Amino acid sequence: MSTYVYGIAASSHPALPEGMGGVGDPPRPVRILREGDLAAVVSEAPEGLRPKRKDLLAHQNVLSEAGAAGCVLPMRFGSVAPDDNSITAVLAERAEHYKERLQALDGRVEYNVKANHVEEAVLHQVMAENPEIRGLAEANRRAGGGSYDDKIRLGEMVAAAVKAREGEDGAVLQRLLEPSADAVSVGPESTGWLANVSFLVDRESAENFLAAVEEARKELPHLEVRINGPLPPYSFVEPGPTEPAGTVASGTDTGAG
Repeated sequence: MSTYVYGIAASSHPALPEGMGGVGDPPRPVRILREGDLAAVVSEAPEGLRPKRKDLLAHQNVLSEAGAAGCVLPMRFGSVAPDDNSITAVLAERAEHYKERLQALDGRVEYNVKANHVEEAVLHQVMAENPEIRGLAEANRRAGGGSYDDKIRLGEMVAAAVKAREGEDGAVLQRLLEPSADAVSVGPESTGWLANVSFLVDRESAENFLAAVEEARKELPHLEVRINGPLPPYSFVEPGPTEPAGTVASGTDTGAG
């Protein structure tokens, strides 16, 4: 039977609540595997596991319960090893890395911020800031809409200007939020968002980060800014950018779904 991994903690981590269930139907009993100074929160891995809402929530719930008692490095949904021995071998092999990460992430949570343009607002800005676009649009209006070629040219100019603003606005948003975070992980660009950034935030000062997000919304009213968190720090367990497991919701979301 393969083993499902929820997260990694210190071997001194307190025991889990008795009878805790994890993924699967029926829920598989959650247990602790210990190896040296480290431990893994695991259960049996059900066959044919898919990212259904029930199992996503079960994964998140195990991490929430385990994390309430101390720092846990969260694994992605669907992390499966061939058996228990494979997990303890990895804990032994990468012990220094995991111990460093446990220390660095203790007391910290992740907030994922995504942003896109509000179409009407960004078009208004592009027109206001670009005299050439504004002049061509006015010329087309006076000509009863303009020729086919002029319409195409105007559309291409507007699209190029909006595209250029995407990079600029994403960088500005990140720059506004970085001072309120301990670390930043930039997500993949091919997500359909002009910004997709995860921020590592001290749990005790999370209100400061949320206030910074609200200030950024005021300063960048042509952006739709969405925030998901607090989440376990998925994007900071390993080096490099990754995508948090929870879905993104407007406002602040405290759960998976």
